[in-house]
Amino acid sequence: MPKIVFIQPTQYQTGGKYLCKQKRIHLPGLAFPLLAAMLPSNWEAKIFIEVVDDIDFEMDADLVAIGTMGHAMYRGMEIADEFRSRGKTVVMGGYMASIAVNEAVKHADAVVVGDAEISFLKMLRDFERGKLQKIYDHPVSNLNNLPIPKYELLLEKPIGNMLPVQAGRGCTYSCSFCSIACLYKGKYLSRPLNDVIRDIETIRNLGFKRFYLIDDNIISNPKYLEQLCDKVMNFKMKWATQCSLQLARNKQLLDKVVSSGGELISFGIESINQDGLDLLNKSWLKVEEHEQNLKILTKAGIVVSSEMIVGTDGDTEESIRETKNFIERNRVPIPRFYILTPIPGTELYNQMRNENRLVTEDWKLFDGSRCVHKPKLIDPDKLTQMYWWLNKKIFSWKSISQRVILNPALWKKPYMLIFVLFVNLHYRKYVLKKVTPNIL
Repeated sequence: MPKIVFIQPTQYQTGGKYLCKQKRIHLPGLAFPLLAAMLPSNWEAKIFIEVVDDIDFEMDADLVAIGTMGHAMYRGMEIADEFRSRGKTVVMGGYMASIAVNEAVKHADAVVVGDAEISFLKMLRDFERGKLQKIYDHPVSNLNNLPIPKYELLLEKPIGNMLPVQAGRGCTYSCSFCSIACLYKGKYLSRPLNDVIRDIETIRNLGFKRFYLIDDNIISNPKYLEQLCDKVMNFKMKWATQCSLQLARNKQLLDKVVSSGGELISFGIESINQDGLDLLNKSWLKVEEHEQNLKILTKAGIVVSSEMIVGTDGDTEESIRETKNFIERNRVPIPRFYILTPIPGTELYNQMRNENRLVTEDWKLFDGSRCVHKPKLIDPDKLTQMYWWLNKKIFSWKSISQRVILNPALWKKPYMLIFVLFVNLHYRKYVLKKVTPNIL
């Protein structure tokens, strides 16, 4: 029986000496359990998530499949090179390998580009026939008839109390810095509602009371989300996801999300500088509405997780200081920050390269912990310094106390208060090591 080993690499801490490790993973990915469920019956599958697993390069495997998530792609290349040096066949996939395919092919026997449902099976058939090609790029036009993911492969790991479900992929927006926009180009694909409900029911039958929707922007199809909420209500489960702040402007939909069990949602607030957003093709997001949107979401019962970037062409040292005040003033429970990074393959990268604004083209330095481009209003080194200043201030004991422990909204949900506190302390550990906080 042939065996495939799926590996999700971790990333290096800043400086590249130590790998990021943790005892438990609370948000495991869905790609590998789904692909494992699509394998022909004669194949055996094993999953390694390096942030909690150690990789045995002597393991028995006919095929090694390596995912690429963000800067962990470079650790993935190391893993690929090591397995290939031992005579193993390696295939790479994931969004980073897809948008930087010319780099990925240097380290793998084959690269699966974009959505894998068609390409992966074609690659397997070619592998079995001994006729493996270098690149497999077969886009999917729908997400119909996907099997139930092999969740049992995740249950072998030390995971938290949620399992992943996917309702859709892609996003209708085309922000210039976004890898999703680069891959999907404004397209959003929805799965049949009954298939999504089937997967949620599977998770419930496994004993879980919570799930999270792995969607790039679940509100891309508001009517679909509303129908999903109507069906999810019957399960009496809690769930988390990520979407745009537009949810705050749709009261009927927001009420449905909350009443169906939606309680923790990550929002791309991005910046408090409108000029910076406009230059990133995100002019639809209005800075002047940020605070009101956050109040609406919090009042409705949503625990807000925010994602923000520093280093837009509108940013200054003062705007970064004001970003700290913004987060604390609005008592954002779970904030995350990234330095604007022109990911190779994105529109932003091409723009910065054409304008000769890249500080370096060593992609290994594109890890989000340092500035690798030249912002218009702040020096790159100063931006890096201010980025770490921001993280240290936000994840200080004082700020955590104010945003979490003394947050009246969280006291209405004691379980979420404990969870949010844990996440902040987890991120604080990363910041003290000068590593961009890792999503759990």
